[in-house]
Amino acid sequence: MTQDVQLMREAISLAERGRGHTSPNPRVGAVIVRDGKIVGRGYHERYGAPHAEVNAIADAGEDARGADLFVTLEPCCVWGNTPPCTDTILRAGIRRVVIPINDPNPDVAGRGIAVLREAGVVVEIGCLADEARHLNAPYLRFRETGLPLVTLKLAVTLDGRITTARSDDRWISSEQSRLRVHAMRGGSDAVLVGIETVLADDPELTDRRTERASRQPARIVADSQLRIPVEGRLVSTARVEHTVVACLDDETLATRAAALESRGVVVWRLPPAGDGRLDALAMMRRAAREGITDILCEGGATLGTALLDQQLATRLAVFVAPKLSGAGGVPALGDLRGNTRLETIVWERVGDDMLLMASVRPGASTQDQPRERDRETSSREAPQTKDATTCSQG
Repeated sequence: MTQDVQLMREAISLAERGRGHTSPNPRVGAVIVRDGKIVGRGYHERYGAPHAEVNAIADAGEDARGADLFVTLEPCCVWGNTPPCTDTILRAGIRRVVIPINDPNPDVAGRGIAVLREAGVVVEIGCLADEARHLNAPYLRFRETGLPLVTLKLAVTLDGRITTARSDDRWISSEQSRLRVHAMRGGSDAVLVGIETVLADDPELTDRRTERASRQPARIVADSQLRIPVEGRLVSTARVEHTVVACLDDETLATRAAALESRGVVVWRLPPAGDGRLDALAMMRRAAREGITDILCEGGATLGTALLDQQLATRLAVFVAPKLSGAGGVPALGDLRGNTRLETIVWERVGDDMLLMASVRPGASTQDQPRERDRETSSREAPQTKDATTCSQG
């Protein structure tokens, strides 16, 4: 490996520490190198906190002058909750900046690179670009479409059922798989389920790998008619963990909505889709406006099918257990309008189960979806830099 690749991998590893804490900002890590030695490290720890470049420069101190900066995304050049990172980079005397990809934020989108180059800083682009896109897939989708990245998680038997006929067989997947799901929750902004899942399982939807994780995802329930029980776990813990119930904007639901809100639940009143059901696209747009860019959907079958049909599920995580259910089990999905093609497929063994991770290939029907973009989440194509430099991954 070249040194540039090793250093960018270190920056990406640092960025991962911010997973679950930075949305709607990206996950960013930074490494400062002088005379072949790392003299500063930093990452964006949480939304509203200093950016990775600022933390790395503070860590390096005077050693940053004349050094190289490796950062996982184009430095910002505008005021937000914090000052522009380009100003900090220039004051520190950094001589060279290496980044994998441009920032699609329309307020940045190549301007950060231009500011640095105009001041005489060498900027190289393209090192580990694919890895950087994977790192910030939720942020990139949010900026490019105004929608969150949605991972649809399923736990199924070998014959594709999400429940078995046996009443005493509570879990489809192994204990190791359930722990993996808790980790997925911990790295997501929100966990989404349909009302049937709530009525059947009374779930808590929290990360319980430890007695109580310091940070929990938001819980979102798609519940068009507000059937969620007020005595259930989700509502009873709503003052502790951020809990959202999405329902139809219907005056007949006002009393039930008020009862939930009095218990700390946030109620999203959304328009119906063409079939009169809750509009999943409107729900995703609302989530994005609330700064939720990375959603783990844990079912059930109706919600999962709707997300796939409407091209709203971006990734798939399927835990396949070595069990057979037969006709008595509930199918994992309903009738899809067409074939859903998967790509970037990875299989992994988790306990006794097999985990399939894949991206959902965008279909032609994507063009049929309305693409309403809010001004603050819209994007334009980042300019291509003619002299972009890529590093070898040898």
